[in-house]
Amino acid sequence: MDRLRKQIEDFKRALSRFEEAIVLAHENRGDRLYPFLRDSAIQRFEFTFEIFWKLVKTAMKELEGVECNSPKSCMRELFKNRYITEEELRKLFQMVDDRNLTVHTYHEKLAEELFERLESYAGLMNMVKRKIRSPLA
Repeated sequence: MDRLRKQIEDFKRALSRFEEAIVLAHENRGDRLYPFLRDSAIQRFEFTFEIFWKLVKTAMKELEGVECNSPKSCMRELFKNRYITEEELRKLFQMVDDRNLTVHTYHEKLAEELFERLESYAGLMNMVKRKIRSPLA
């Protein structure tokens, strides 16, 4: 359980920085720095997502005794173990797909589309973290 608690703390810090990046980019929309700030938020999404899915992997192992070895298989296990709804599962799958698209953010239209979904992804990841954390309280 110590590993899970540490991963939760690491995730909370990463999520906080990710949310800061989103806010900064929104505040500077229309400014010449906006593309840089938007791309920074997308980059923070990438590493926050990596910490998130590994947190889910550890939680499923330690709380449910279930092994999962990929982001989508871990999201499926969240659903199977009733941490999330079917609708939330669909959103998490979209988030996984979007994470895989982040390597293409040099396409301006795609970068904008991804950026517009980041705030909802931050909220979704935070909700999952709270549900994982509740059995530990």
